[in-house]
Amino acid sequence: MDDNQLLIQLKDGFPIDNEVIYVGSLNVQVDPSEQEQVSQKLFKEHKCIPTFLLADLQQQFYHSFCKQHLWPLFHYMLPVCHDKGELFDRSLFQAYVRANKIFADKVMEAVNSNDDCVWVHDYHLMLVPTFLRKKLHQIKVGFFLHSPFPSSEIYRTLPVRDEILKSLLNADLIGFQTFDYARHFLSCCSRLLGLNYESKRGHIGIEYFGRTVSLKILAAGVHVGRLESMLKLPATICKVQEIENIYRGKLVILGVDDMDIFKGISLKLLGWELLLERTPKLRGKVVLVQIVNPARSIGKDIEEAKNEAVSVAQRINDKYGSANYRPVVLIDYSIPFYEKIAFYAASDCCIVNAVRDGMNLIPYEYTICRQGNEEIDKLRGADKSSLHTSTLIVSEFVGCSPSLSGAFRVNPWSVEDVADALYSATDLTQYEKIQRHEKHYRYVKSHDVAYWARSFDQDLERTCKEQYSRRCWTTGFGLNFRVIALTPGFRRLSLEHFASSYKKANKRVIFLDYDGTLVPQSSLNKAPSKAAISGVMSAIVVGPDAERRLLCGNHKPQVPEFMQRV
Repeated sequence: MDDNQLLIQLKDGFPIDNEVIYVGSLNVQVDPSEQEQVSQKLFKEHKCIPTFLLADLQQQFYHSFCKQHLWPLFHYMLPVCHDKGELFDRSLFQAYVRANKIFADKVMEAVNSNDDCVWVHDYHLMLVPTFLRKKLHQIKVGFFLHSPFPSSEIYRTLPVRDEILKSLLNADLIGFQTFDYARHFLSCCSRLLGLNYESKRGHIGIEYFGRTVSLKILAAGVHVGRLESMLKLPATICKVQEIENIYRGKLVILGVDDMDIFKGISLKLLGWELLLERTPKLRGKVVLVQIVNPARSIGKDIEEAKNEAVSVAQRINDKYGSANYRPVVLIDYSIPFYEKIAFYAASDCCIVNAVRDGMNLIPYEYTICRQGNEEIDKLRGADKSSLHTSTLIVSEFVGCSPSLSGAFRVNPWSVEDVADALYSATDLTQYEKIQRHEKHYRYVKSHDVAYWARSFDQDLERTCKEQYSRRCWTTGFGLNFRVIALTPGFRRLSLEHFASSYKKANKRVIFLDYDGTLVPQSSLNKAPSKAAISGVMSAIVVGPDAERRLLCGNHKPQVPEFMQRV
Protein backbone atom coordinates (compact mmCIF):
# COMPACT_ATOMS: atom_id res chain seq x y z
CA MET A 1 0.00 0.00 0.00
CA ASP A 2 1.79 3.09 -1.28
CA ASP A 3 0.02 6.32 -0.31
CA ASN A 4 1.98 8.14 -3.02
CA GLN A 5 0.26 6.14 -5.77
CA LEU A 6 -2.37 7.97 -7.80
CA LEU A 7 -4.88 5.11 -7.55
CA ILE A 8 -4.80 5.27 -3.76
CA GLN A 9 -5.23 9.05 -3.71
CA LEU A 10 -8.18 9.31 -6.10
CA LYS A 11 -10.67 8.11 -3.46
CA ASP A 12 -10.54 11.65 -2.00
CA GLY A 13 -12.65 12.75 -4.96
CA PHE A 14 -15.54 10.46 -4.05
CA PRO A 15 -18.30 11.19 -1.50
CA ILE A 16 -17.15 10.37 2.01
CA ASP A 17 -19.78 7.64 2.44
CA ASN A 18 -18.61 5.75 -0.67
CA GLU A 19 -16.82 2.48 -0.04
CA VAL A 20 -13.73 2.07 -2.23
CA ILE A 21 -12.37 -1.44 -2.87
CA TYR A 22 -9.11 -2.05 -4.71
CA VAL A 23 -8.44 -5.06 -6.93
CA GLY A 24 -4.82 -5.65 -7.95
CA SER A 25 -1.89 -8.02 -8.13
CA LEU A 26 0.88 -8.43 -5.58
CA ASN A 27 4.58 -8.14 -6.37
CA VAL A 28 5.32 -11.28 -4.35
CA GLN A 29 4.24 -14.90 -4.74
CA VAL A 30 1.95 -16.30 -2.05
CA ASP A 31 1.69 -20.02 -1.39
CA PRO A 32 -1.78 -21.37 -2.33
CA SER A 33 -2.27 -22.63 1.21
CA GLU A 34 -1.92 -19.07 2.53
CA GLN A 35 -3.86 -17.17 -0.13
CA GLU A 36 -7.19 -17.22 1.66
CA GLN A 37 -5.64 -15.92 4.87
CA VAL A 38 -3.76 -13.19 3.01
CA SER A 39 -6.92 -12.20 1.14
CA GLN A 40 -8.86 -11.84 4.36
CA LYS A 41 -6.11 -9.76 5.96
CA LEU A 42 -5.70 -7.44 2.94
CA PHE A 43 -9.44 -6.86 2.64
CA LYS A 44 -9.93 -6.26 6.35
CA GLU A 45 -7.01 -3.85 6.75
CA HIS A 46 -6.79 -2.17 3.35
CA LYS A 47 -10.02 -2.96 1.43
CA CYS A 48 -7.85 -4.73 -1.16
CA ILE A 49 -8.63 -7.89 -3.11
CA PRO A 50 -5.50 -9.62 -4.50
CA THR A 51 -5.49 -11.59 -7.77
CA PHE A 52 -2.57 -13.96 -6.99
CA LEU A 53 -1.18 -14.29 -10.51
CA LEU A 54 1.18 -17.22 -10.92
CA ALA A 55 4.82 -16.31 -11.53
CA ASP A 56 4.79 -17.57 -15.14
CA LEU A 57 1.55 -15.75 -15.90
CA GLN A 58 2.84 -12.54 -14.32
CA GLN A 59 6.00 -12.77 -16.44
CA GLN A 60 4.11 -13.36 -19.68
CA PHE A 61 1.29 -10.91 -18.96
CA TYR A 62 3.14 -7.96 -17.43
CA HIS A 63 6.83 -8.10 -18.32
CA SER A 64 6.40 -9.67 -21.77
CA PHE A 65 3.12 -8.60 -23.38
CA CYS A 66 2.42 -5.35 -21.51
CA LYS A 67 5.94 -3.99 -21.16
CA GLN A 68 7.62 -5.46 -24.23
CA HIS A 69 4.76 -5.09 -26.71
CA LEU A 70 1.90 -2.80 -25.68
CA TRP A 71 4.06 -0.22 -23.87
CA PRO A 72 6.44 0.37 -26.83
CA LEU A 73 3.59 0.33 -29.37
CA PHE A 74 1.53 2.87 -27.41
CA HIS A 75 4.67 5.03 -27.29
CA TYR A 76 5.05 4.86 -31.10
CA MET A 77 7.76 2.22 -31.25
CA LEU A 78 7.19 -0.52 -33.83
CA PRO A 79 8.96 -3.92 -33.59
CA VAL A 80 11.18 -3.40 -36.64
CA CYS A 81 14.06 -5.58 -35.40
CA HIS A 82 12.94 -9.16 -35.92
CA ASP A 83 15.93 -10.67 -34.13
CA LYS A 84 15.03 -9.27 -30.71
CA GLY A 85 11.95 -11.35 -30.10
CA GLU A 86 9.76 -8.26 -30.38
CA LEU A 87 7.24 -9.63 -32.88
CA PHE A 88 3.70 -10.36 -31.77
CA ASP A 89 3.37 -13.65 -29.90
CA ARG A 90 -0.14 -15.11 -29.72
CA SER A 91 0.71 -17.11 -26.59
CA LEU A 92 1.64 -13.90 -24.74
CA PHE A 93 -1.68 -12.35 -25.74
CA GLN A 94 -3.43 -15.42 -24.36
CA ALA A 95 -1.63 -14.78 -21.08
CA TYR A 96 -2.90 -11.19 -21.24
CA VAL A 97 -6.44 -12.54 -21.74
CA ARG A 98 -6.11 -14.93 -18.80
CA ALA A 99 -4.79 -12.24 -16.48
CA ASN A 100 -7.59 -9.85 -17.44
CA LYS A 101 -10.13 -12.63 -16.82
CA ILE A 102 -8.69 -13.19 -13.33
CA PHE A 103 -8.96 -9.48 -12.54
CA ALA A 104 -12.56 -9.39 -13.79
CA ASP A 105 -13.50 -12.44 -11.71
CA LYS A 106 -12.10 -10.78 -8.59
CA VAL A 107 -14.01 -7.59 -9.37
CA MET A 108 -17.25 -9.57 -9.64
CA GLU A 109 -16.61 -11.00 -6.19
CA ALA A 110 -16.77 -7.46 -4.80
CA VAL A 111 -19.75 -6.20 -6.82
CA ASN A 112 -23.05 -6.13 -4.92
CA SER A 113 -25.43 -4.64 -7.49
CA ASN A 114 -25.66 -2.76 -10.77
CA ASP A 115 -25.45 0.46 -8.76
CA ASP A 116 -21.76 -0.23 -8.11
CA CYS A 117 -19.18 1.53 -10.29
CA VAL A 118 -16.05 -0.22 -11.57
CA TRP A 119 -13.15 2.01 -12.62
CA VAL A 120 -10.51 0.12 -14.64
CA HIS A 121 -7.09 1.69 -15.03
CA ASP A 122 -4.54 1.62 -17.81
CA TYR A 123 -3.45 -0.53 -20.74
CA HIS A 124 -2.71 -3.61 -18.64
CA LEU A 125 -6.45 -4.29 -18.22
CA MET A 126 -8.08 -3.28 -21.49
CA LEU A 127 -10.03 -6.55 -21.77
CA VAL A 128 -11.64 -6.34 -18.32
CA PRO A 129 -14.73 -4.39 -19.56
CA THR A 130 -15.72 -7.30 -21.83
CA PHE A 131 -15.39 -9.93 -19.10
CA LEU A 132 -17.43 -7.77 -16.73
CA ARG A 133 -20.17 -7.19 -19.30
CA LYS A 134 -20.59 -10.91 -19.91
CA LYS A 135 -21.73 -11.44 -16.33
CA LEU A 136 -23.08 -8.02 -15.34
CA HIS A 137 -24.73 -6.45 -18.39
CA GLN A 138 -25.75 -3.16 -16.79
CA ILE A 139 -22.97 -2.51 -14.33
CA LYS A 140 -21.32 0.92 -14.57
CA VAL A 141 -17.84 0.54 -16.07
CA GLY A 142 -15.33 3.33 -16.55
CA PHE A 143 -11.86 2.97 -18.08
CA PHE A 144 -8.98 5.44 -17.91
CA LEU A 145 -5.85 5.19 -20.04
CA HIS A 146 -2.79 6.66 -18.32
CA SER A 147 -0.45 6.06 -21.28
CA PRO A 148 -0.61 7.69 -24.72
CA PHE A 149 -2.96 6.25 -27.31
CA PRO A 150 -1.10 6.10 -30.64
CA SER A 151 -2.30 7.30 -34.02
CA SER A 152 -4.32 4.86 -36.12
CA GLU A 153 -1.33 4.23 -38.41
CA ILE A 154 0.60 2.88 -35.42
CA TYR A 155 -2.26 1.16 -33.62
CA ARG A 156 -3.49 -0.72 -36.68
CA THR A 157 -0.23 -2.73 -36.73
CA LEU A 158 -1.38 -4.53 -33.57
CA PRO A 159 -2.65 -7.99 -34.62
CA VAL A 160 -5.33 -7.96 -31.89
CA ARG A 161 -6.37 -4.38 -32.57
CA ASP A 162 -10.09 -5.12 -33.06
CA GLU A 163 -10.39 -7.26 -29.93
CA ILE A 164 -8.94 -4.51 -27.74
CA LEU A 165 -11.02 -1.74 -29.31
CA LYS A 166 -14.23 -3.74 -28.94
CA SER A 167 -13.44 -4.49 -25.32
CA LEU A 168 -12.80 -0.84 -24.50
CA LEU A 169 -16.14 0.00 -26.11
CA ASN A 170 -17.84 -2.30 -23.60
CA ALA A 171 -17.07 0.39 -21.01
CA ASP A 172 -19.53 3.24 -20.50
CA LEU A 173 -16.91 5.98 -20.18
CA ILE A 174 -13.35 5.98 -21.54
CA GLY A 175 -10.94 8.58 -20.18
CA PHE A 176 -7.82 10.07 -21.79
CA GLN A 177 -5.20 12.50 -20.53
CA THR A 178 -5.23 14.77 -23.60
CA PHE A 179 -7.36 15.60 -26.60
CA ASP A 180 -4.76 14.10 -28.96
CA TYR A 181 -5.04 10.66 -27.36
CA ALA A 182 -8.84 10.78 -27.56
CA ARG A 183 -8.67 11.93 -31.18
CA HIS A 184 -6.44 8.97 -32.07
CA PHE A 185 -8.86 6.57 -30.37
CA LEU A 186 -11.79 8.03 -32.31
CA SER A 187 -9.84 7.71 -35.54
CA CYS A 188 -9.13 4.02 -34.81
CA CYS A 189 -12.80 3.34 -34.08
CA SER A 190 -13.76 5.03 -37.33
CA ARG A 191 -11.14 3.46 -39.58
CA LEU A 192 -11.06 -0.05 -38.10
CA LEU A 193 -14.63 -0.56 -36.91
CA GLY A 194 -16.53 1.94 -39.06
CA LEU A 195 -18.06 3.69 -36.04
CA ASN A 196 -19.39 7.23 -35.97
CA TYR A 197 -19.07 9.73 -33.15
CA GLU A 198 -20.59 13.09 -32.31
CA SER A 199 -20.29 15.82 -29.72
CA LYS A 200 -23.34 16.91 -27.74
CA ARG A 201 -23.29 19.60 -25.08
CA GLY A 202 -19.52 19.28 -24.81
CA HIS A 203 -19.56 15.47 -24.47
CA ILE A 204 -18.08 13.16 -27.13
CA GLY A 205 -19.97 9.93 -27.75
CA ILE A 206 -19.38 6.89 -29.98
CA GLU A 207 -22.44 5.02 -31.23
CA TYR A 208 -21.84 1.32 -30.66
CA PHE A 209 -24.76 -1.08 -31.24
CA GLY A 210 -27.34 1.30 -29.82
CA ARG A 211 -25.16 2.33 -26.87
CA THR A 212 -23.41 5.66 -26.62
CA VAL A 213 -19.91 5.21 -25.23
CA SER A 214 -18.72 8.54 -23.82
CA LEU A 215 -15.18 9.88 -23.92
CA LYS A 216 -13.63 11.92 -21.13
CA ILE A 217 -10.63 14.20 -21.66
CA LEU A 218 -9.12 15.34 -18.39
CA ALA A 219 -5.55 15.19 -17.17
CA ALA A 220 -4.92 13.56 -13.80
CA GLY A 221 -3.67 15.75 -10.98
CA VAL A 222 -1.53 15.39 -7.87
CA HIS A 223 -2.56 15.11 -4.22
CA VAL A 224 -1.78 18.66 -3.12
CA GLY A 225 -2.54 18.04 0.55
CA ARG A 226 -0.19 15.08 0.79
CA LEU A 227 2.67 16.99 -0.86
CA GLU A 228 2.13 19.93 1.49
CA SER A 229 2.14 17.55 4.48
CA MET A 230 5.37 15.94 3.31
CA LEU A 231 6.96 19.38 3.02
CA LYS A 232 6.23 20.03 6.71
CA LEU A 233 8.04 16.91 7.94
CA PRO A 234 11.20 17.71 9.95
CA ALA A 235 13.16 15.22 7.80
CA THR A 236 12.11 17.07 4.64
CA ILE A 237 13.00 20.49 6.03
CA CYS A 238 16.40 19.24 7.17
CA LYS A 239 17.03 17.74 3.73
CA VAL A 240 16.09 21.02 2.02
CA GLN A 241 18.59 22.83 4.22
CA GLU A 242 21.25 20.24 3.46
CA ILE A 243 20.72 20.45 -0.33
CA GLU A 244 20.77 24.25 -0.33
CA ASN A 245 23.99 24.27 1.71
CA ILE A 246 25.68 21.79 -0.66
CA TYR A 247 24.74 23.78 -3.78
CA ARG A 248 24.91 27.27 -2.31
CA GLY A 249 25.74 29.84 -4.98
CA LYS A 250 24.81 27.47 -7.79
CA LEU A 251 21.69 27.20 -9.95
CA VAL A 252 20.19 23.73 -9.53
CA ILE A 253 18.39 22.12 -12.47
CA LEU A 254 16.43 18.99 -11.48
CA GLY A 255 15.41 15.96 -13.51
CA VAL A 256 13.30 13.12 -12.07
CA ASP A 257 12.57 10.18 -14.36
CA ASP A 258 11.92 6.46 -14.34
CA MET A 259 14.66 4.41 -15.98
CA ASP A 260 12.87 3.91 -19.28
CA ILE A 261 13.81 4.16 -22.94
CA PHE A 262 11.12 6.82 -23.51
CA LYS A 263 12.12 9.26 -20.73
CA GLY A 264 14.84 10.91 -22.81
CA ILE A 265 17.46 10.96 -20.02
CA SER A 266 20.42 10.66 -22.40
CA LEU A 267 19.00 13.35 -24.71
CA LYS A 268 18.65 15.63 -21.70
CA LEU A 269 22.28 15.02 -20.75
CA LEU A 270 23.43 15.74 -24.29
CA GLY A 271 21.57 19.04 -24.21
CA TRP A 272 23.24 19.83 -20.89
CA GLU A 273 26.64 18.99 -22.37
CA LEU A 274 25.99 21.33 -25.32
CA LEU A 275 24.96 24.12 -22.93
CA LEU A 276 28.25 23.87 -21.03
CA GLU A 277 30.19 23.71 -24.28
CA ARG A 278 28.50 26.81 -25.68
CA THR A 279 28.43 28.86 -22.47
CA PRO A 280 31.71 28.69 -20.55
CA LYS A 281 30.50 31.31 -18.06
CA LEU A 282 27.97 28.82 -16.66
CA ARG A 283 30.60 26.22 -15.80
CA GLY A 284 30.90 25.95 -12.06
CA LYS A 285 27.67 27.90 -11.57
CA VAL A 286 25.02 25.38 -12.66
CA VAL A 287 24.36 21.78 -11.62
CA LEU A 288 22.04 19.18 -13.12
CA VAL A 289 20.74 16.77 -10.48
CA GLN A 290 19.23 13.76 -12.25
CA ILE A 291 17.21 11.39 -10.05
CA VAL A 292 16.61 8.05 -11.77
CA ASN A 293 13.75 6.00 -10.34
CA PRO A 294 14.08 2.21 -10.53
CA ALA A 295 12.87 0.66 -13.79
CA ARG A 296 9.37 -0.85 -13.76
CA SER A 297 10.28 -3.51 -16.29
CA ILE A 298 13.28 -5.59 -17.30
CA GLY A 299 15.05 -6.16 -20.58
CA LYS A 300 18.02 -5.39 -22.75
CA ASP A 301 16.68 -1.96 -23.74
CA ILE A 302 16.49 -0.83 -20.13
CA GLU A 303 20.08 -1.87 -19.45
CA GLU A 304 21.28 -0.11 -22.59
CA ALA A 305 19.46 3.11 -21.64
CA LYS A 306 20.93 3.02 -18.13
CA ASN A 307 24.48 2.36 -19.33
CA GLU A 308 24.21 5.16 -21.89
CA ALA A 309 23.02 7.68 -19.29
CA VAL A 310 25.82 6.77 -16.88
CA SER A 311 28.38 6.98 -19.69
CA VAL A 312 27.26 10.45 -20.86
CA ALA A 313 27.11 11.78 -17.29
CA GLN A 314 30.63 10.53 -16.61
CA ARG A 315 31.91 12.12 -19.81
CA ILE A 316 30.42 15.49 -18.89
CA ASN A 317 31.89 15.38 -15.38
CA ASP A 318 35.31 14.40 -16.71
CA LYS A 319 35.22 17.17 -19.31
CA TYR A 320 33.76 20.10 -17.36
CA GLY A 321 34.06 19.06 -13.71
CA SER A 322 36.76 19.60 -11.13
CA ALA A 323 37.69 18.42 -7.67
CA ASN A 324 35.00 20.63 -6.10
CA TYR A 325 32.44 20.68 -8.90
CA ARG A 326 30.39 18.06 -10.71
CA PRO A 327 28.09 19.48 -13.41
CA VAL A 328 25.98 16.28 -13.35
CA VAL A 329 24.90 14.56 -10.14
CA LEU A 330 23.35 11.22 -11.09
CA ILE A 331 21.27 9.63 -8.32
CA ASP A 332 20.60 6.20 -9.83
CA TYR A 333 19.40 4.47 -6.68
CA SER A 334 16.13 4.50 -4.78
CA ILE A 335 15.65 7.42 -2.38
CA PRO A 336 12.86 8.11 0.14
CA PHE A 337 9.91 10.17 -1.07
CA TYR A 338 10.58 12.96 1.43
CA GLU A 339 14.09 13.32 -0.02
CA LYS A 340 12.67 13.68 -3.51
CA ILE A 341 10.26 16.31 -2.18
CA ALA A 342 13.22 18.17 -0.70
CA PHE A 343 14.98 18.26 -4.08
CA TYR A 344 11.81 19.68 -5.64
CA ALA A 345 11.69 22.46 -3.04
CA ALA A 346 15.41 23.29 -3.34
CA SER A 347 15.76 23.30 -7.16
CA ASP A 348 15.52 26.42 -9.30
CA CYS A 349 14.31 24.62 -12.43
CA CYS A 350 12.83 21.24 -13.35
CA ILE A 351 13.21 19.60 -16.77
CA VAL A 352 11.08 16.75 -18.17
CA ASN A 353 12.52 15.68 -21.51
CA ALA A 354 10.59 12.48 -22.34
CA VAL A 355 10.32 11.56 -26.01
CA ARG A 356 6.81 10.23 -25.34
CA ASP A 357 4.84 10.11 -22.09
CA GLY A 358 1.18 9.72 -21.22
CA MET A 359 0.99 12.45 -18.60
CA ASN A 360 4.00 12.80 -16.24
CA LEU A 361 3.07 14.50 -12.98
CA ILE A 362 6.64 15.50 -12.05
CA PRO A 363 6.12 19.17 -13.13
CA TYR A 364 2.95 19.34 -11.03
CA GLU A 365 4.69 17.94 -7.94
CA TYR A 366 7.60 20.32 -8.47
CA THR A 367 5.27 23.33 -8.73
CA ILE A 368 3.47 22.51 -5.47
CA CYS A 369 6.75 21.93 -3.62
CA ARG A 370 8.24 25.21 -4.86
CA GLN A 371 5.37 27.02 -3.13
CA GLY A 372 7.01 25.87 0.08
CA ASN A 373 5.67 26.79 3.54
CA GLU A 374 6.47 29.04 6.48
CA GLU A 375 9.11 26.71 7.91
CA ILE A 376 11.05 26.59 4.64
CA ASP A 377 10.69 30.37 4.19
CA LYS A 378 12.15 30.92 7.67
CA LEU A 379 14.97 28.55 6.79
CA ARG A 380 15.82 30.81 3.86
CA GLY A 381 15.44 33.99 5.89
CA ALA A 382 12.30 35.09 4.04
CA ASP A 383 8.91 36.04 5.52
CA LYS A 384 5.62 34.32 4.63
CA SER A 385 4.63 37.17 2.30
CA SER A 386 7.60 36.59 0.00
CA LEU A 387 6.80 35.51 -3.53
CA HIS A 388 7.87 32.09 -4.76
CA THR A 389 9.46 31.12 -8.06
CA SER A 390 9.79 28.09 -10.29
CA THR A 391 10.85 27.35 -13.85
CA LEU A 392 9.79 24.40 -16.02
CA ILE A 393 11.22 22.89 -19.21
CA VAL A 394 8.80 20.34 -20.65
CA SER A 395 8.90 18.12 -23.71
CA GLU A 396 6.12 18.83 -26.19
CA PHE A 397 5.49 15.05 -26.37
CA VAL A 398 4.42 14.84 -22.72
CA GLY A 399 0.74 14.84 -21.74
CA CYS A 400 1.09 17.62 -19.14
CA SER A 401 2.65 20.01 -21.66
CA PRO A 402 -0.60 21.69 -22.89
CA SER A 403 -1.63 22.61 -19.34
CA LEU A 404 1.67 24.35 -18.51
CA SER A 405 1.54 27.47 -20.65
CA GLY A 406 4.37 29.16 -18.76
CA ALA A 407 6.87 26.35 -19.35
CA PHE A 408 9.63 26.26 -21.97
CA ARG A 409 8.45 23.62 -24.45
CA VAL A 410 11.15 21.67 -26.26
CA ASN A 411 11.52 19.02 -28.92
CA PRO A 412 13.53 16.41 -26.97
CA TRP A 413 15.00 15.01 -30.18
CA SER A 414 16.68 18.38 -30.82
CA VAL A 415 19.73 18.68 -28.57
CA GLU A 416 20.10 22.33 -29.63
CA ASP A 417 16.49 23.04 -28.64
CA VAL A 418 17.06 21.54 -25.19
CA ALA A 419 20.31 23.47 -24.72
CA ASP A 420 18.60 26.74 -25.72
CA ALA A 421 15.76 26.14 -23.24
CA LEU A 422 18.25 25.38 -20.46
CA TYR A 423 20.08 28.62 -21.18
CA SER A 424 16.80 30.59 -21.21
CA ALA A 425 15.89 29.07 -17.84
CA THR A 426 19.18 30.28 -16.36
CA ASP A 427 18.66 33.77 -17.79
CA LEU A 428 15.18 34.58 -16.45
CA THR A 429 14.54 37.60 -14.27
CA GLN A 430 13.03 37.21 -10.81
CA TYR A 431 9.77 38.76 -12.02
CA GLU A 432 9.46 36.24 -14.88
CA LYS A 433 10.06 33.32 -12.51
CA ILE A 434 7.35 34.59 -10.15
CA GLN A 435 4.82 35.07 -12.96
CA ARG A 436 5.42 31.60 -14.40
CA HIS A 437 5.19 29.97 -10.99
CA GLU A 438 1.94 31.69 -10.01
CA LYS A 439 0.26 30.71 -13.27
CA HIS A 440 1.21 27.05 -12.90
CA TYR A 441 0.44 26.93 -9.17
CA ARG A 442 -3.11 28.19 -9.64
CA TYR A 443 -3.84 25.50 -12.21
CA VAL A 444 -2.20 22.58 -10.37
CA LYS A 445 -3.82 23.55 -7.05
CA SER A 446 -7.34 23.67 -8.54
CA HIS A 447 -6.97 20.59 -10.78
CA ASP A 448 -5.76 18.09 -8.21
CA VAL A 449 -6.34 14.33 -8.09
CA ALA A 450 -9.62 14.73 -6.19
CA TYR A 451 -10.96 17.07 -8.89
CA TRP A 452 -9.97 14.56 -11.57
CA ALA A 453 -11.61 11.61 -9.79
CA ARG A 454 -14.75 13.55 -8.91
CA SER A 455 -15.19 14.77 -12.48
CA PHE A 456 -14.74 11.26 -13.89
CA ASP A 457 -17.19 9.80 -11.37
CA GLN A 458 -19.84 12.41 -12.20
CA ASP A 459 -19.51 11.82 -15.94
CA LEU A 460 -19.77 8.05 -15.42
CA GLU A 461 -23.01 8.50 -13.49
CA ARG A 462 -24.40 10.80 -16.17
CA THR A 463 -23.46 8.43 -18.98
CA CYS A 464 -24.99 5.37 -17.31
CA LYS A 465 -28.19 7.22 -16.41
CA GLU A 466 -28.80 7.92 -20.10
CA GLN A 467 -27.48 4.53 -21.19
CA TYR A 468 -29.62 2.12 -19.24
CA SER A 469 -32.99 3.74 -19.71
CA ARG A 470 -33.13 1.40 -22.73
CA ARG A 471 -33.44 -2.38 -22.89
CA CYS A 472 -30.18 -4.22 -23.37
CA TRP A 473 -29.43 -7.56 -25.00
CA THR A 474 -26.14 -9.38 -25.36
CA THR A 475 -24.58 -11.08 -28.36
CA GLY A 476 -21.23 -12.33 -29.63
CA PHE A 477 -18.67 -14.87 -28.47
CA GLY A 478 -15.29 -14.45 -26.80
CA LEU A 479 -13.80 -10.99 -27.18
CA ASN A 480 -16.45 -10.11 -29.77
CA PHE A 481 -19.06 -10.05 -27.00
CA ARG A 482 -21.10 -6.82 -26.90
CA VAL A 483 -24.25 -5.32 -25.45
CA ILE A 484 -26.97 -4.11 -27.81
CA ALA A 485 -29.18 -1.32 -26.48
CA LEU A 486 -32.69 -0.93 -27.95
CA THR A 487 -35.77 1.18 -27.23
CA PRO A 488 -38.01 0.10 -24.35
CA GLY A 489 -40.73 -0.94 -26.83
CA PHE A 490 -38.52 -3.50 -28.55
CA ARG A 491 -39.54 -7.13 -28.02
CA ARG A 492 -37.06 -9.89 -28.75
CA LEU A 493 -38.37 -12.52 -31.15
CA SER A 494 -38.72 -15.84 -29.36
CA LEU A 495 -38.13 -19.15 -31.11
CA GLU A 496 -41.53 -20.47 -29.99
CA HIS A 497 -43.40 -17.49 -31.45
CA PHE A 498 -41.42 -17.63 -34.69
CA ALA A 499 -41.89 -21.41 -35.19
CA SER A 500 -45.62 -21.23 -34.54
CA SER A 501 -46.16 -18.39 -37.00
CA TYR A 502 -43.94 -20.06 -39.58
CA LYS A 503 -45.90 -23.32 -39.50
CA LYS A 504 -49.26 -21.56 -39.82
CA ALA A 505 -48.23 -19.53 -42.87
CA ASN A 506 -49.31 -20.55 -46.40
CA LYS A 507 -46.75 -18.35 -48.16
CA ARG A 508 -43.22 -17.85 -46.95
CA VAL A 509 -40.32 -15.81 -48.28
CA ILE A 510 -36.88 -16.31 -46.76
CA PHE A 511 -34.21 -13.64 -47.35
CA LEU A 512 -30.58 -14.58 -46.85
CA ASP A 513 -27.50 -12.38 -47.00
CA TYR A 514 -25.30 -13.38 -49.91
CA ASP A 515 -21.67 -12.14 -49.86
CA GLY A 516 -20.07 -13.31 -46.65
CA THR A 517 -22.91 -15.74 -45.87
CA LEU A 518 -23.56 -18.09 -48.78
CA VAL A 519 -20.22 -17.35 -50.41
CA PRO A 520 -17.03 -15.87 -48.93
CA GLN A 521 -16.62 -12.16 -49.69
CA SER A 522 -13.15 -12.80 -51.12
CA SER A 523 -14.36 -15.64 -53.39
CA LEU A 524 -13.78 -15.17 -57.13
CA ASN A 525 -16.54 -17.70 -57.94
CA LYS A 526 -19.72 -16.03 -56.75
CA ALA A 527 -21.93 -19.12 -57.12
CA PRO A 528 -22.72 -20.94 -53.86
CA SER A 529 -21.29 -24.41 -53.44
CA LYS A 530 -23.52 -27.47 -53.60
CA ALA A 531 -22.96 -27.98 -49.88
CA ALA A 532 -24.17 -24.44 -49.11
CA ILE A 533 -27.30 -24.84 -51.24
CA SER A 534 -28.02 -28.27 -49.79
CA GLY A 535 -27.66 -26.90 -46.27
CA VAL A 536 -30.00 -23.99 -46.95
CA MET A 537 -32.64 -26.17 -48.62
CA SER A 538 -32.58 -28.79 -45.87
CA ALA A 539 -32.94 -26.10 -43.21
CA ILE A 540 -36.26 -24.89 -44.65
CA VAL A 541 -39.16 -26.69 -42.99
CA VAL A 542 -42.40 -26.34 -44.93
CA GLY A 543 -45.93 -27.64 -44.55
CA PRO A 544 -47.73 -29.67 -47.21
CA ASP A 545 -49.60 -26.66 -48.63
CA ALA A 546 -46.91 -24.02 -48.38
CA GLU A 547 -45.35 -22.17 -51.29
CA ARG A 548 -41.61 -22.03 -50.80
CA ARG A 549 -39.44 -19.16 -51.96
CA LEU A 550 -35.76 -18.74 -51.24
CA LEU A 551 -34.40 -15.35 -52.27
CA CYS A 552 -30.64 -15.33 -51.98
CA GLY A 553 -28.90 -14.40 -55.23
CA ASN A 554 -27.51 -15.45 -58.59
CA HIS A 555 -26.95 -19.22 -58.72
CA LYS A 556 -26.27 -22.08 -61.02
CA PRO A 557 -29.50 -23.69 -62.33
CA GLN A 558 -29.69 -26.36 -59.63
CA VAL A 559 -32.35 -24.31 -57.85
CA PRO A 560 -35.66 -22.84 -59.08
CA GLU A 561 -35.35 -20.24 -61.80
CA PHE A 562 -36.87 -17.43 -59.71
CA MET A 563 -33.87 -17.60 -57.39
CA GLN A 564 -31.64 -16.34 -60.20
CA ARG A 565 -33.59 -13.12 -60.68
CA VAL A 566 -32.64 -11.44 -57.39
